[in-house]
Amino acid sequence: MGQGGLSHFLIDEYILAGLREDMNGEDVSTQALVGPRDWGRVDLLAKEEGILAGLGVFKRVFELLDPEVSFSFYKEDGDALEAGEKIGTLEGPIRALLSGERLALNFLQRMSGIASYTHQMVQALGETKTQLVDTRKTTPNFRLFEKYAVRVGGGRSHRYNLTDGVMLKDNHIGAAGSIKKAVQGARDYAPFVRKIEVEVEDMDQVQEALEARADIIMLDNMSPEKIREAVALIGGRAQVEVSGNISLENIRAYGQLGADFISSGSLTHSAPVLDLSLKGLKHIGSH
Repeated sequence: MGQGGLSHFLIDEYILAGLREDMNGEDVSTQALVGPRDWGRVDLLAKEEGILAGLGVFKRVFELLDPEVSFSFYKEDGDALEAGEKIGTLEGPIRALLSGERLALNFLQRMSGIASYTHQMVQALGETKTQLVDTRKTTPNFRLFEKYAVRVGGGRSHRYNLTDGVMLKDNHIGAAGSIKKAVQGARDYAPFVRKIEVEVEDMDQVQEALEARADIIMLDNMSPEKIREAVALIGGRAQVEVSGNISLENIRAYGQLGADFISSGSLTHSAPVLDLSLKGLKHIGSH
Protein backbone atom coordinates (compact mmCIF):
# COMPACT_ATOMS: atom_id res chain seq x y z
CA MET A 1 0.00 0.00 0.00
CA GLY A 2 1.14 3.54 -0.66
CA GLN A 3 1.38 6.20 2.02
CA GLY A 4 -2.04 7.04 3.41
CA GLY A 5 -3.55 3.58 2.84
CA LEU A 6 -4.31 4.00 -0.88
CA SER A 7 -2.25 1.93 -3.30
CA HIS A 8 -0.55 3.55 -6.27
CA PHE A 9 -2.30 0.99 -8.48
CA LEU A 10 -5.64 2.49 -7.48
CA ILE A 11 -4.84 6.19 -7.42
CA ASP A 12 -2.33 6.86 -10.21
CA GLU A 13 -4.87 6.92 -13.06
CA TYR A 14 -6.94 9.56 -11.25
CA ILE A 15 -3.92 11.70 -10.43
CA LEU A 16 -2.66 11.50 -14.01
CA ALA A 17 -6.10 12.51 -15.29
CA GLY A 18 -5.98 15.49 -12.92
CA LEU A 19 -2.53 16.48 -14.17
CA ARG A 20 -3.71 16.26 -17.79
CA GLU A 21 -6.70 18.44 -16.97
CA ASP A 22 -4.46 21.07 -15.36
CA MET A 23 -1.63 20.86 -17.88
CA ASN A 24 -2.42 19.33 -21.29
CA GLY A 25 0.81 20.69 -22.70
CA GLU A 26 3.35 22.59 -20.65
CA ASP A 27 3.17 24.79 -17.57
CA VAL A 28 3.84 28.01 -19.47
CA SER A 29 4.34 30.22 -16.40
CA THR A 30 6.87 27.91 -14.78
CA GLN A 31 8.74 26.93 -17.94
CA ALA A 32 9.29 30.62 -18.73
CA LEU A 33 10.96 31.33 -15.39
CA VAL A 34 12.68 28.19 -14.10
CA GLY A 35 15.31 25.91 -15.57
CA PRO A 36 15.04 22.09 -15.47
CA ARG A 37 17.81 21.72 -12.86
CA ASP A 38 16.80 24.59 -10.57
CA TRP A 39 16.21 23.17 -7.10
CA GLY A 40 13.89 24.50 -4.41
CA ARG A 41 12.37 23.96 -1.00
CA VAL A 42 8.82 24.78 0.14
CA ASP A 43 6.77 24.24 3.31
CA LEU A 44 3.33 22.66 3.61
CA LEU A 45 1.31 24.59 6.18
CA ALA A 46 -2.07 24.30 7.89
CA LYS A 47 -3.96 27.59 7.89
CA GLU A 48 -6.78 26.30 10.11
CA GLU A 49 -7.37 23.46 12.54
CA GLY A 50 -8.71 20.13 11.34
CA ILE A 51 -7.86 16.50 10.60
CA LEU A 52 -5.23 15.64 7.98
CA ALA A 53 -6.15 13.19 5.22
CA GLY A 54 -4.65 12.44 1.81
CA LEU A 55 -0.97 12.98 2.47
CA GLY A 56 0.00 9.94 0.38
CA VAL A 57 -2.06 11.27 -2.57
CA PHE A 58 -0.50 14.72 -2.18
CA LYS A 59 2.97 13.14 -2.25
CA ARG A 60 2.16 10.98 -5.26
CA VAL A 61 1.27 13.99 -7.42
CA PHE A 62 4.86 15.25 -7.17
CA GLU A 63 6.36 11.77 -7.54
CA LEU A 64 4.57 11.33 -10.86
CA LEU A 65 5.81 14.71 -12.06
CA ASP A 66 9.41 14.10 -10.97
CA PRO A 67 10.73 11.23 -8.80
CA GLU A 68 13.54 13.48 -7.54
CA VAL A 69 11.15 15.42 -5.29
CA SER A 70 11.76 14.46 -1.64
CA PHE A 71 9.55 14.93 1.42
CA SER A 72 9.89 15.43 5.17
CA PHE A 73 6.52 15.12 6.90
CA TYR A 74 5.89 15.79 10.58
CA LYS A 75 2.27 14.61 10.51
CA GLU A 76 0.36 11.64 9.12
CA ASP A 77 -3.22 10.96 8.07
CA GLY A 78 -5.61 11.15 10.99
CA ASP A 79 -3.51 13.64 12.95
CA ALA A 80 -5.07 16.82 14.30
CA LEU A 81 -3.76 20.10 12.85
CA GLU A 82 -3.53 23.53 14.42
CA ALA A 83 -3.66 26.80 12.49
CA GLY A 84 -0.15 27.85 11.46
CA GLU A 85 1.34 24.40 12.01
CA LYS A 86 3.98 23.08 9.61
CA ILE A 87 2.95 19.72 8.15
CA GLY A 88 6.13 19.11 6.20
CA THR A 89 8.70 20.27 3.69
CA LEU A 90 9.19 19.41 0.02
CA GLU A 91 12.49 19.67 -1.81
CA GLY A 92 13.36 19.07 -5.45
CA PRO A 93 13.09 20.46 -8.99
CA ILE A 94 11.22 23.77 -8.81
CA ARG A 95 9.34 22.99 -12.01
CA ALA A 96 7.72 19.97 -10.36
CA LEU A 97 7.02 21.86 -7.13
CA LEU A 98 5.23 24.65 -8.99
CA SER A 99 3.41 22.54 -11.57
CA GLY A 100 2.07 20.05 -9.01
CA GLU A 101 1.16 22.57 -6.32
CA ARG A 102 -2.49 23.22 -7.19
CA LEU A 103 -3.54 19.64 -7.93
CA ALA A 104 -1.75 18.24 -4.88
CA LEU A 105 -3.41 20.84 -2.64
CA ASN A 106 -6.81 20.24 -4.25
CA PHE A 107 -6.60 16.58 -3.23
CA LEU A 108 -5.24 17.29 0.25
CA GLN A 109 -7.62 20.15 1.07
CA ARG A 110 -10.70 18.26 -0.12
CA MET A 111 -9.79 15.03 1.66
CA SER A 112 -8.76 16.81 4.87
CA GLY A 113 -12.01 18.78 4.81
CA ILE A 114 -14.05 15.58 4.60
CA ALA A 115 -12.02 13.93 7.36
CA SER A 116 -12.43 17.03 9.55
CA TYR A 117 -16.20 17.23 9.05
CA THR A 118 -16.59 13.48 9.59
CA HIS A 119 -14.61 13.77 12.81
CA GLN A 120 -16.94 16.53 13.99
CA MET A 121 -19.97 14.37 13.20
CA VAL A 122 -18.50 11.36 15.02
CA GLN A 123 -17.73 13.52 18.04
CA ALA A 124 -21.26 14.93 18.01
CA LEU A 125 -22.71 11.41 17.76
CA GLY A 126 -21.00 10.58 21.03
CA GLU A 127 -20.88 7.28 22.88
CA THR A 128 -23.80 5.44 21.30
CA LYS A 129 -23.90 2.07 19.54
CA THR A 130 -24.85 3.82 16.30
CA GLN A 131 -22.13 4.03 13.64
CA LEU A 132 -21.77 6.84 11.10
CA VAL A 133 -21.48 5.79 7.44
CA ASP A 134 -21.12 7.61 4.13
CA THR A 135 -23.16 7.30 0.91
CA ARG A 136 -22.68 7.27 -2.87
CA LYS A 137 -23.29 11.04 -3.00
CA THR A 138 -19.70 11.63 -4.01
CA THR A 139 -17.88 13.71 -6.62
CA PRO A 140 -17.59 11.75 -9.91
CA ASN A 141 -14.15 10.11 -10.20
CA PHE A 142 -13.28 11.21 -6.66
CA ARG A 143 -15.16 8.56 -4.66
CA LEU A 144 -12.07 6.54 -3.79
CA PHE A 145 -10.48 9.56 -2.15
CA GLU A 146 -13.63 10.85 -0.47
CA LYS A 147 -14.59 7.53 1.10
CA TYR A 148 -11.02 7.05 2.31
CA ALA A 149 -11.19 10.49 3.95
CA VAL A 150 -14.42 9.52 5.74
CA ARG A 151 -12.62 6.53 7.26
CA VAL A 152 -9.69 8.72 8.35
CA GLY A 153 -12.20 10.99 10.09
CA GLY A 154 -13.66 8.09 12.05
CA GLY A 155 -16.66 7.19 9.88
CA ARG A 156 -17.35 3.94 8.06
CA SER A 157 -18.02 3.19 4.43
CA HIS A 158 -21.40 2.14 3.13
CA ARG A 159 -21.28 0.14 -0.11
CA TYR A 160 -18.57 1.49 -2.42
CA ASN A 161 -20.60 1.23 -5.62
CA LEU A 162 -23.61 -0.45 -7.24
CA THR A 163 -21.78 -3.77 -7.54
CA ASP A 164 -20.89 -3.80 -3.86
CA GLY A 165 -24.28 -4.59 -2.39
CA VAL A 166 -28.06 -4.75 -2.87
CA MET A 167 -29.94 -1.60 -1.88
CA LEU A 168 -33.58 -1.41 -2.92
CA LYS A 169 -34.77 2.19 -2.93
CA ASP A 170 -38.22 3.61 -3.66
CA ASN A 171 -37.82 3.48 -7.45
CA HIS A 172 -36.56 -0.11 -7.36
CA ILE A 173 -39.63 -1.03 -5.32
CA GLY A 174 -41.83 0.85 -7.76
CA ALA A 175 -40.28 -1.01 -10.67
CA ALA A 176 -40.78 -4.39 -8.97
CA GLY A 177 -44.31 -3.65 -7.78
CA SER A 178 -43.78 -4.21 -4.05
CA ILE A 179 -41.13 -4.64 -1.38
CA LYS A 180 -41.80 -8.36 -1.27
CA LYS A 181 -41.26 -8.76 -5.01
CA ALA A 182 -38.16 -6.55 -4.97
CA VAL A 183 -36.53 -8.49 -2.13
CA GLN A 184 -37.39 -11.85 -3.70
CA GLY A 185 -36.00 -10.75 -7.05
CA ALA A 186 -32.77 -9.60 -5.41
CA ARG A 187 -32.48 -12.80 -3.40
CA ASP A 188 -32.96 -14.93 -6.53
CA TYR A 189 -30.42 -12.95 -8.56
CA ALA A 190 -27.70 -11.65 -6.27
CA PRO A 191 -24.86 -13.81 -4.88
CA PHE A 192 -25.87 -15.36 -1.57
CA VAL A 193 -23.15 -13.47 0.30
CA ARG A 194 -24.80 -10.12 -0.48
CA LYS A 195 -26.96 -8.54 2.19
CA ILE A 196 -30.23 -7.01 1.01
CA GLU A 197 -31.12 -3.53 2.21
CA VAL A 198 -34.56 -1.96 1.72
CA GLU A 199 -35.46 1.73 1.99
CA VAL A 200 -38.77 2.40 3.72
CA GLU A 201 -40.72 5.57 4.47
CA ASP A 202 -43.54 4.50 6.83
CA MET A 203 -44.51 1.80 9.29
CA ASP A 204 -46.46 -0.25 6.74
CA GLN A 205 -43.30 -0.54 4.64
CA VAL A 206 -41.27 -1.47 7.73
CA GLN A 207 -43.66 -4.36 8.34
CA GLU A 208 -43.49 -5.43 4.68
CA ALA A 209 -39.69 -5.34 4.73
CA LEU A 210 -39.68 -7.50 7.86
CA GLU A 211 -42.03 -10.02 6.28
CA ALA A 212 -39.78 -10.10 3.20
CA ARG A 213 -36.81 -10.86 5.51
CA ALA A 214 -34.68 -7.90 4.47
CA ASP A 215 -31.24 -7.92 6.11
CA ILE A 216 -31.09 -4.14 6.59
CA ILE A 217 -34.00 -1.71 6.78
CA MET A 218 -33.22 1.93 6.03
CA LEU A 219 -35.60 4.41 7.64
CA ASP A 220 -35.63 7.29 5.17
CA ASN A 221 -36.64 10.80 6.29
CA MET A 222 -38.70 9.52 9.20
CA SER A 223 -39.35 11.58 12.32
CA PRO A 224 -37.52 10.67 15.55
CA GLU A 225 -40.78 9.41 17.00
CA LYS A 226 -41.39 7.11 14.02
CA ILE A 227 -37.79 5.91 14.07
CA ARG A 228 -38.09 4.91 17.72
CA GLU A 229 -41.34 3.08 16.92
CA ALA A 230 -39.76 1.34 13.91
CA VAL A 231 -36.69 0.23 15.88
CA ALA A 232 -38.97 -1.30 18.50
CA LEU A 233 -41.04 -3.08 15.84
CA ILE A 234 -37.96 -4.45 14.08
CA GLY A 235 -36.67 -5.71 17.41
CA GLY A 236 -33.30 -6.91 16.15
CA ARG A 237 -34.73 -8.97 13.29
CA ALA A 238 -32.85 -6.74 10.83
CA GLN A 239 -30.15 -4.11 11.10
CA VAL A 240 -31.48 -0.56 11.06
CA GLU A 241 -30.08 2.41 9.14
CA VAL A 242 -31.37 5.96 9.54
CA SER A 243 -30.94 8.46 6.72
CA GLY A 244 -32.17 11.89 5.67
CA ASN A 245 -31.37 15.44 6.79
CA ILE A 246 -28.69 14.44 9.30
CA SER A 247 -26.62 17.39 10.55
CA LEU A 248 -24.11 18.29 13.25
CA GLU A 249 -26.97 19.81 15.20
CA ASN A 250 -29.23 16.74 15.26
CA ILE A 251 -27.00 13.69 14.84
CA ARG A 252 -26.68 13.03 18.56
CA ALA A 253 -30.46 12.99 19.01
CA TYR A 254 -30.80 10.53 16.10
CA GLY A 255 -28.01 8.41 17.53
CA GLN A 256 -29.98 7.90 20.73
CA LEU A 257 -32.91 6.21 18.93
CA GLY A 258 -31.38 2.73 18.77
CA ALA A 259 -30.42 2.41 15.08
CA ASP A 260 -27.30 0.50 14.05
CA PHE A 261 -26.19 3.03 11.45
CA ILE A 262 -26.73 6.65 10.47
CA SER A 263 -25.84 7.49 6.87
CA SER A 264 -25.16 11.03 5.74
CA GLY A 265 -24.47 12.29 2.23
CA SER A 266 -23.26 15.56 3.72
CA LEU A 267 -19.98 13.89 4.73
CA THR A 268 -18.89 13.96 1.09
CA HIS A 269 -21.13 16.47 -0.68
CA SER A 270 -21.13 19.32 1.84
CA ALA A 271 -17.86 19.20 3.78
CA PRO A 272 -15.85 22.43 3.36
CA VAL A 273 -12.24 22.12 2.25
CA LEU A 274 -9.53 22.55 4.89
CA ASP A 275 -7.33 25.56 4.24
CA LEU A 276 -3.78 24.32 3.56
CA SER A 277 -1.00 25.90 1.50
CA LEU A 278 2.50 25.57 0.14
CA LYS A 279 4.41 28.69 1.20
CA GLY A 280 7.89 30.15 1.25
CA LEU A 281 9.40 28.57 -1.88
CA LYS A 282 13.15 29.18 -1.91
CA HIS A 283 15.69 28.57 -4.67
CA ILE A 284 18.44 26.45 -3.10
CA GLY A 285 20.72 25.86 -6.08
CA SER A 286 21.04 23.83 -9.25
CA HIS A 287 21.54 20.07 -9.65
